[in-house]
Amino acid sequence: MAMPTPPTRLASWLAPLLVLGLIAGCASPAKKPTAPVVGTETEAEPKVAAKPKASKGDPDARFTAALKLLKDRQLKEAREAFFQLAKDFPQYGGPYTDLAIIQYQAKQPALAIANFEKAARLNPENAVAWNWLGVIARESKDYPKAEASYLKALSIKPDYAAAHLNLAVLHDVYTGRPAEALNHYREYQRLAGGDKLIVTAWIKELEAQGLPPPAPAAAAAGGTP
Repeated sequence: MAMPTPPTRLASWLAPLLVLGLIAGCASPAKKPTAPVVGTETEAEPKVAAKPKASKGDPDARFTAALKLLKDRQLKEAREAFFQLAKDFPQYGGPYTDLAIIQYQAKQPALAIANFEKAARLNPENAVAWNWLGVIARESKDYPKAEASYLKALSIKPDYAAAHLNLAVLHDVYTGRPAEALNHYREYQRLAGGDKLIVTAWIKELEAQGLPPPAPAAAAAGGTP
C-alpha cells in the first residue's frame, strides 16, 4: 500500500500491512467462519505539534524502511524497527499498531494487547486497533468485549468491511444472534464489492431460517444498536 507523501504521511501511521488470510481455513460453504478478518485501511491520526528531533532521523524514512521489512517478511527486523520508532516518536500510534500486529502473529497476545491499547489511547479514532482488539477478545472467548471493540471500530468507520464481517462471525458462530449476523454479512458484501461466494453461502443459509429482512437504518449504522 502506498503511503501518503510528506507531510501527510506522518498523519497516517496506522497501516498494518501484515494481514491474516481473509477467511483462512474455510474450504467449503458448509464450514462456518472462525478465523478473524483484519483490515488494511489506513486511519488518520491527529497532528502533533511537537516536531521530532533531528538526531532521531527522519521518521518518514524510518517508517518507510520498517514497512518494507514488514512486506518482505523480515519480521525480526521489522519488529525492532517499529519498536525503535515507538520509542523515539511515542506521540504516534502507528508504530505501536504495526508492532502489535507482529507480536500477535508471534503468539505474544499480552504484548500485542498492550500495544493495540496504547495505539488506541494515542488516537481513539484508530479503527484498525479497535478491530484487532476485538479479534483478540473473541479468541479469548470474551465475546462482550469483542462485540464492544468491533462496534467501536464501526462507530469510527461505518464502512469498515472487516469489522462488519468479524461482527457477523461473532453473532453467527458464538453469540447465537443470527439476525444481526445476517445484517453484517450483507453489509460486508456491499462494502467489499463483488459477490464473495463463501459469504453468499452463509447469507443464504441464514435467510433459509426465515429471518426478517434488515432494517435499513440498522444496516446503515452497523446493524447493532
